[in-house]
Amino acid sequence: MAAVPGAGSGGKRAEGAAPPPPVPRSLSPVPRCSPVVAAPVPLGAPAPAALSPQDRILSGVRWGRLLEPLGFIKVLEWLFAIFAFGACGSFSGETGATVRCEGDTKEMSVISVQFGYPFRLYQIPFEMPDCEGEGGTRTLHLVGDFSAPAEFFVTLGVFSFLYTMAALVLYLRFHSLYGENKKLPSADFCVTVCFAFLWLVAAAAWGKGLSDVKAATRPSSLTGAMAVCHGTDVVCEDGTTPAMGLANISVLFGFLNVLLWAGNCWVVLRETPWRAPAAPRDAAAEQGAIDKQ
Repeated sequence: MAAVPGAGSGGKRAEGAAPPPPVPRSLSPVPRCSPVVAAPVPLGAPAPAALSPQDRILSGVRWGRLLEPLGFIKVLEWLFAIFAFGACGSFSGETGATVRCEGDTKEMSVISVQFGYPFRLYQIPFEMPDCEGEGGTRTLHLVGDFSAPAEFFVTLGVFSFLYTMAALVLYLRFHSLYGENKKLPSADFCVTVCFAFLWLVAAAAWGKGLSDVKAATRPSSLTGAMAVCHGTDVVCEDGTTPAMGLANISVLFGFLNVLLWAGNCWVVLRETPWRAPAAPRDAAAEQGAIDKQ
């Protein structure tokens, strides 16, 4: 019997014969990805630090809002309010005169009077030499009371400072609430209009009051109010002239606040629902015709 080629264990495969079929492998289950398990925290290890209340508040502040018109103009209002009431409330001036009694002594008396906020000049005393008596002095007071416009100006500056600071907190930290609740922009607009009007009144009143303060504290007014200077043997000369530069700056910042708050009215008005554009009639009619079709 002839041997079949390639049938034995040591036989070779005949040329042109088909290869033997592959031996099927045993099916094995596909390995699944095991979930990542966090490593247990060893005992005694410090717990992750929680955010403090200050960090939580500051983490939600959007400082980029300060570059927008609504935030930027409020920063200017905050600064200008500080300059306005700070310059007026911290003002201090000095006026004076010299009195020479033409007698045997030939002595010259120097009078120096200091005044400042709240400009109740009638409460500021100074000593006037008595040339007709035994060389003593008499107590006089400056003339005028200009505390009403000065205190109104300073009070308005303080309230403007507080309001702009609260508005900045609302705008930077709770801007989403400011945009969703339409009552807040409307209330902000009404308050802004009131502050613009009050700044106009306060700046004008304090400007007039400051001019009266200058007239009442100039050295010529001081010598004119002293009876001793009306004598024939007495020589009175003007002394120190008060420097009113800081008071002038307060009036300047008062009118700058008027411009800022008036401009802020337009900026806040754009955030209110009153400024929302109404749909034109032609567009509304076309939309209704399309809906009917």
